Amino acid sequence: MKRLADYSERTAARIAAMEAAIIALDDSDLLDLADIFDAKPDNPIKDIAKSEMAKRGISL
Repeated sequence: MKRLADYSERTAARIAAMEAAIIALDDSDLLDLADIFDAKPDNPIKDIAKSEMAKRGISL
């Protein structure tokens, strides 16, 4: 049970780090990332990028 909890904590930390890395991108890199994943349906990277783009008021 503890091993599963540790795994879940590490997974959550990695996801948070990925979100932080996407948010830290400059506008042009964020647009590139969003463009790369735009054709992929139901993709969490695309969702994070699109959300950050909306906050910044930029679009493809």
